[in-house]
Amino acid sequence: MSRLIDLVSKPAREMGTANTAPTPAAMERGVRLIKLDSNENPFGPSPLAVDALRKAIATANFYPDDDCSQLRWKLGTRHGLPPEQVLVGAGSTELISLLCQTLLAPGLNAVTSERSFIIYSMAVRAVGGQLIEAAMRDDSFDLETILAAINANTRMVFLANPNNPTGTVLEVAAVERFLARIPDHVVVVIDEAYYEFAMHFAALRKITHSNSLEYVRKGASVVVLRTFSKAHGLAGLRVGYVLGQAELLGYCARMRNTFSVSSVGQAAAMAALDDDSHIQRAVENNAAQSRILAEGLSALGYRVVPTSSNFIFCDLGEDGAAFAGRLLEEGVAVRPMGPWGAPHCIRVTIGTGEQNQAFLKAARTSGGRRRGQMEGKQVKA
Repeated sequence: MSRLIDLVSKPAREMGTANTAPTPAAMERGVRLIKLDSNENPFGPSPLAVDALRKAIATANFYPDDDCSQLRWKLGTRHGLPPEQVLVGAGSTELISLLCQTLLAPGLNAVTSERSFIIYSMAVRAVGGQLIEAAMRDDSFDLETILAAINANTRMVFLANPNNPTGTVLEVAAVERFLARIPDHVVVVIDEAYYEFAMHFAALRKITHSNSLEYVRKGASVVVLRTFSKAHGLAGLRVGYVLGQAELLGYCARMRNTFSVSSVGQAAAMAALDDDSHIQRAVENNAAQSRILAEGLSALGYRVVPTSSNFIFCDLGEDGAAFAGRLLEEGVAVRPMGPWGAPHCIRVTIGTGEQNQAFLKAARTSGGRRRGQMEGKQVKA
């Protein structure tokens, strides 16, 4: 019999392996882990969504509506689009994969920035395509460099706005100039997973965040990704959606797994759309706590990138993975940025006031331990 690796596809062989973190000592001591590593809503789902979940469980013996008809209609009404221009999937990650399956093949490529959403690379490579990552400028997308990277084999451009993991946003005027220069054979994917947070920051700063849906309404070669995982607090239910031209979304729908969005997920998403107060609570807490976190990290001597999202990108000037490991021993999980090509950086989800104070306390302790270790080495030398 052949070795298994000889039977496995080239994209699967070339994918990186998942790293399983060791069980931190804090968890072994029974300390509850504070999760600030996955950009989740610290307040959980809307009470309306929880109630809808309870009711939907009673009919969980039935398969869900495969077309998510009611949810698509509700989203279309909210965004001023017909249901044919809305496609719902199991989180934006499934929708990114569907777009790649629909538009890419071996020999074709997609373009994005370095240090952006890591799923882009995985989805593109899974279909045998190439991902071209343009250099950043000031921790944000350099649209001129991205334009220069587009070639005859390019079919997609990913713009994460705000960008994950840096939290930076693109100016509306710059995006519009960029779109005017995009060739006809390229679809621009504007990933707005953190849209609600960015809109709140934009209102505070008295700027316009995004005109993305206007591009869709005008028939541009643009699709817009949104999700219920972040501000709506439904990350565990996996519900996202894409807004775009009906013809393209129709092709994507052919590639989607049957019944990929659960009935309970659809019910919770429908209810979550009705709870504006829950979203308002999340974005207001996020804006206020972002200032506290940024000031606290800056006071420790770290470089903090101003955010428009629900996380903070921080350059420690030292090994981010080691720092995150020391935090984990204190019962706080953050995301080291080595896999994004930023080994000296971490990304910290903005939590509740209590969670953020626990993180800052652990960061002071971890930083002190690091300095103590370095001083010890210097004495021995």
